[in-house]
Amino acid sequence: MSCWILFLSLLGFLPLVAPTCPSPCKCDANIVDCLSRGLTESSLPAAFSPSTRTIFLNHNQLTSIPRGLLDNLQSLQVAYLWGNPWECDCDILYLRSWLQWQQNRTQYRDVVCASPEHLRGRIIAYLSEDELISTCQYWYCSLALFSQICLFVFILLQAVLLLFIILFLHRFQRIASVARQTTKEMHQHIDTWAPLSENAHGID
Repeated sequence: MSCWILFLSLLGFLPLVAPTCPSPCKCDANIVDCLSRGLTESSLPAAFSPSTRTIFLNHNQLTSIPRGLLDNLQSLQVAYLWGNPWECDCDILYLRSWLQWQQNRTQYRDVVCASPEHLRGRIIAYLSEDELISTCQYWYCSLALFSQICLFVFILLQAVLLLFIILFLHRFQRIASVARQTTKEMHQHIDTWAPLSENAHGID
C-alpha cells in the first residue's frame, strides 16, 4: 500500500520537475532547436529549461532579446544567434551585456547589427556603450520632436477653434443687433399707428 502511495506521489511530482519544450521549438535532451521558426521578440519563448546547454535561435526575425531571458541558464554552453536582423539600439543593450560576459566571445563574431545604417555589420559583443547610447539619444530626440509637432498641431487646432468661436460670436452679435433694431422699429410703427386707429374710431 505504501509503495502505491509513493508511486502516485511521484507521478504528481514529475510534471513539476520534468522539463518542457517551449513552442514552437524542438527539444532533444538538453538541446533546444528554434532554428528558422520565424521567431520575433514577441513570439520568442518566455523561458527555457534551466538544464538547457545549447539553444539554436539563428535564422529567425529577432531584433532583440527580452531582458533576463538567458540569465538563469546556468548550464548553457552556447547560443546560436546569427542570421537575425538585430537592431542595435537601446533594446540591444541586454544582449550586448550577455555576450560580453561569455568566456569565448569569438564564437559570437557572426552576431552582427543589421541596423541602424552606421552600425550595420558591426559585431554586437564589441560595440561600445557610447555607440549604443548615441542611438538611444537619437531615439529620444525623435520622440521629443514628434511630441513637439503634436503639441504644435494641438495649439494650432485650439487657435482655429478659438477663431471660429470669435467669428461665431461676432456674427451672433450682428444678428442680435439687427433683431433688436427690427423689434424697435416694429414698436415705433405700432406706437405711430395706435393714435391713428383711435382717431378713426372717434370719427366713426
